[in-house]
Amino acid sequence: MRKLPKKLLTAFVVTTLAGACLHFLYVLLPNPVTALLAPVNESLWEHLKIFFWPYLAAALLLTRGGERGCRAPWMLSALLLCVVMLCAGYFYHIVLGGERLAVDLGLYVLLMAAGFLLSGVFCHVGERTGVRDIILLLTVTMAGAIAIFTFLPPDHILFTDLSGVNTWATIPY
Repeated sequence: MRKLPKKLLTAFVVTTLAGACLHFLYVLLPNPVTALLAPVNESLWEHLKIFFWPYLAAALLLTRGGERGCRAPWMLSALLLCVVMLCAGYFYHIVLGGERLAVDLGLYVLLMAAGFLLSGVFCHVGERTGVRDIILLLTVTMAGAIAIFTFLPPDHILFTDLSGVNTWATIPY
């Protein structure tokens, strides 16, 4: 088994902690800028921010000065894991009615670790210009959707605030 570079492991720990800290940023400094970066409520969609922004920041730092297309695997991993995060959160919170913080934290750390590992699995994705451009466009679209839905969330279950006890029982299907 190949040993992970110390730089990558350090980036994983710092990125994971940064995302965890982002969870509380809007509560401490409520304004439009922090609203774009941090969850403004306990909806599944808003919690994408604690994964998406720190992960992309880590990707930019880890790949700076790299060859053309080296960021595409990171962006693809971010997109895929955002989808997995939404699906897993929906299944756990909405379908199963789960409310345990330990499960949420475990899922978050697991997905962050998967992102750092998947970037290596997708290493050849950035070699083709067309694929690289599509991944970049999808990543920018995701960032735009996060920004737009921060201020104009649709009336959908993914955007419903799940804070409180037994809120899942009152969520309209």
